[in-house]
Amino acid sequence: MNKKPGYVFVWPIGTRIIHWMIAFSFTAAFITSFYENQLHSHVAFGFIFLIMIIYRIIWGVIGPRYATFNTFKLKPSELKYYFVEKIQNRWRKIPAGHNPASSWFTVWALGVGSFIVVSGLLLYGIQEALGVFSFLNDQYSAYIWHLDFIHKYASYLFLFWVFLHISGVMIEQFWHKTHMVFAMITGYKKTEGEDTEVSRPLNFFAFFMIFFAAATYFFIISSNYNFLTIQKFTNIDYNQTDSLYVNKCGDCHAAYPPFLLPEESWERVMKGLKNHFGKEITEANITKSQQFAIETFLVENAAESSTREAAVKMLDSLGELRPKAITKTPYWRKTHQDIPMSVYKQKKIKDKSNCAACHKDFEYGNLDDMNIIYRPQNRI
Repeated sequence: MNKKPGYVFVWPIGTRIIHWMIAFSFTAAFITSFYENQLHSHVAFGFIFLIMIIYRIIWGVIGPRYATFNTFKLKPSELKYYFVEKIQNRWRKIPAGHNPASSWFTVWALGVGSFIVVSGLLLYGIQEALGVFSFLNDQYSAYIWHLDFIHKYASYLFLFWVFLHISGVMIEQFWHKTHMVFAMITGYKKTEGEDTEVSRPLNFFAFFMIFFAAATYFFIISSNYNFLTIQKFTNIDYNQTDSLYVNKCGDCHAAYPPFLLPEESWERVMKGLKNHFGKEITEANITKSQQFAIETFLVENAAESSTREAAVKMLDSLGELRPKAITKTPYWRKTHQDIPMSVYKQKKIKDKSNCAACHKDFEYGNLDDMNIIYRPQNRI
């Protein structure tokens, strides 16, 4: 029996909460994707989205009336008739469950959403060397651009599809007067049909998934590294790997991680010590044998030998270029292009070569996005 005359109870509370969790998690993940230092939050919201996608697919098989895929209207003829009637008859009756347009939207959204989460997890593992797929970093780092393209444009496609969905709901609300906006708030649709009923096991499943998604989010943001965001590359103690490099070079400036420049660049740096960025380094500072040992260490651990994101992208951006300064590389310039020069003159930074001022654990070779600690007005 209907609880409200002229209305049908279609969407139970669990379904409504999860609907809005999908909308919120995608929006939050999309926004945080534009900020490098928000990668950790981006991943946390992405896991909510992932869990909700999984839930909706399962719900489409075992869910209550109006929620299952076998009630969807997916025939092309039904979709064509829906739009023809929509144009010709402003006051036509709407079905209690999914209409042909919303049926197609749901299937499409689940498909594209799955592409987003799978490509995102792979990108997180291969490019960032973090998460459950971080073990793939060594072998597949050459494919990060393909994964980035898929992940990025699948997200844009999903966003476009969402705008179409919202536009359709607004037309129903204000032109057809079907009160569609409130359906996913109250659970009731202004139509005819039988109320949906949800069994206790299904209710338990829905609320378990809600709790599981929320718990996963808080678990991820509670610490930088856990089994969902596990770090392939741990901090490097360069004092242990090459104390000579740290003591001699780090005495005047930061001991830069060798993977930030290619082999030829380090060779140019070590062969140009007579004019080392405006200073003369003599044998009184570093003996010939020490210079040779330091150069060997730098060349053996240069960008060509690393699959870290910074090394791979730095090397790819250079082409035939082999600059002596990290700040002269196209990759560095691109990733720092939004930062005004005035920022580098601040007391905390002083110079754009002072990477450690903004990157926590830089001296340990850790350039994870979550470790960007300085936040000027312009995003980093």
